[in-house]
Amino acid sequence: MDALITNDATVLGLLFLVLGTVFYTETLDRFAKFYAVVPALLLCYFIPGIMNSIGLIDGESSKLYYVASRYLLPATLVLLTLGADLPGVFKLGPKALIMFLTGTLGIILGGPVAILFTKTLFPEMFAEMGAEQMWRGMTTVAGSWIGGGANQASMKEIFEVSDQAFSIFVVVDIMVANVWMAVLLILAGRSAKVDKAFKADTAAIFDLKDRLEKIQKENQKTPSTQNLMIIAAVGFVLTGLAHLIADNVAPFIKTNYPELSRFSLTSSFFWLIVSATTFGVALSFTKARKLEYYGASRVGSVMLYVLIATIGMHMNVTEIFSHPGLFIIGFVWMLFHAVLMLGVGRLIKAPLFFIAVGSQANVGGAASAPVVASVFHQSLASVGVLLAVLGYVLGTYGAWLCAQLMRWAAV
Repeated sequence: MDALITNDATVLGLLFLVLGTVFYTETLDRFAKFYAVVPALLLCYFIPGIMNSIGLIDGESSKLYYVASRYLLPATLVLLTLGADLPGVFKLGPKALIMFLTGTLGIILGGPVAILFTKTLFPEMFAEMGAEQMWRGMTTVAGSWIGGGANQASMKEIFEVSDQAFSIFVVVDIMVANVWMAVLLILAGRSAKVDKAFKADTAAIFDLKDRLEKIQKENQKTPSTQNLMIIAAVGFVLTGLAHLIADNVAPFIKTNYPELSRFSLTSSFFWLIVSATTFGVALSFTKARKLEYYGASRVGSVMLYVLIATIGMHMNVTEIFSHPGLFIIGFVWMLFHAVLMLGVGRLIKAPLFFIAVGSQANVGGAASAPVVASVFHQSLASVGVLLAVLGYVLGTYGAWLCAQLMRWAAV
């Protein structure tokens, strides 16, 4: 049956209506309880998915996702990573960095562990979806939990994840991540007791709080049209350059080293994403990083949510209920991450703040890491952003490594 609306311009207008409504209602007090239970991000995926499922639009025939994934996604990665203050991350001290990297390692290793666990104890569930679809679908969760939505979309394309598998694992990702975030918020309310049990030194956190408050006041800017145009130019010029590199490198490898296809090195999209991420990281060491003061990451975030809505267009929400057992994989994966975080935190006597924010900077990204950080103190929210941006930098590389390990575990 043909969709009711097939004009992509009209569909794009509907997607922006959805995004605008979600973000507007999120600011209203009367919706506070609703959004405390249902994350805005989930709605940005699901409402377009419902529209697709009932035949209002047809995500399969629309060209919007192709445009968003090939043009907006690379620009988003550039703009989200160019503001990465990597020297500033190192100034947080070794414990903050150790806990963040422990979180990344927990996701990378937790994926194959969850697959091996499922294959051993629930072989029928594993066989139902199939090993190939299982590990491919899980790569999108790895991209999300190490980096964010942009990295998640990258993994979907790089590993050719089916729309059915993606629909299911988006829900696994969001539901499990939000349960873990709730646990972290509960622990944050008992941080004094946890820090005492871990014998952690919290003096560095108070020093950090004072320093960040000063930096925020000194660098906050109001963007002009000129600033926004420069930000857009940087994002899309480097996107064009990334396409140029991908269009030449991928065919060269495919012709001369075809055996590397199993590592996705013959994929043009892989080189597109790696190039865009690398450009953003390189810019973070130049004066271009100051574009972040004028809202580079906000512009990137707008493009990211457009991408998320176009991904949602391909979802069939009825598929979610066909594989409820996959939530077991998600919780085993997150449990491995949590145990590793708390174990290493106790070993190095890290404050709960570094444990919680280091974890959420991976799993929740820039959307929720500041929320967890601000529970400890409002001025510390920027630490969550800082570490989350580092997650964007590592997201593509870490998720790709996790994918290779999950491929081994599954096949």
